[in-house]
Amino acid sequence: MRKVPDDAVIGCVGLLHVGTRGQRGPGEVVVRVRGGSEAFLAWSEQPLAKGTRVLVVESRGERAVDVIAFPEETDPLDELDKL
Repeated sequence: MRKVPDDAVIGCVGLLHVGTRGQRGPGEVVVRVRGGSEAFLAWSEQPLAKGTRVLVVESRGERAVDVIAFPEETDPLDELDKL
C-alpha cells in the first residue's frame, strides 16, 4: 500500500502526549485539524518531552508526521506584521 501524505496537517501546531525519542522512535501528537483534534505518530530529529508544543513540518502518510519544537511565545502570524 502506498503512503499518502496528509497535507492538511502541515503547518498545524500540536501538543505531544507521548514524548519523541529522536531517531530511536516516535511519540504521539494531538493536532487541531479539520474542525476537531486528531492523534498522529510524531517523529523528530531530537528527542522532545511530553507536553512540548510542536509544529508539524511534514506528513509521512499513514497518520505519521515530522515535528519540531514550537515555542509558545512565537506566533507565525505575528511575523507578517513585521513585513
